[in-house]
Amino acid sequence: MKKDIHPDYHFVDVKMTDGSIVKMRSTFGSEGDTITLDIDPSAHPAWTGGAQRLMDAGGRVSKFKKKFEGFGF
Repeated sequence: MKKDIHPDYHFVDVKMTDGSIVKMRSTFGSEGDTITLDIDPSAHPAWTGGAQRLMDAGGRVSKFKKKFEGFGF
C-alpha cells in the first residue's frame, strides 16, 4: 500500500435523530468530531420497513378513466 495517499480514518460521534450517539470510524472531519444526521436507520421507512402508500387521488388512472369514460372501458 502506498504511503500518504489514503485519508485519515478515525473515530467520530454520530448523533442519531432520537438523540443517541454512536461511535463510528470515518474519514469525515477529525478525531472526535460529531456528525448530526437528519435521517437515520432508526427513523427512515427504507430501513424500518414502514408501510408504503399507493394513492391515485386525481392521478393518472383517474385522468385516463375520466378522459375515456364514453368509450366503454
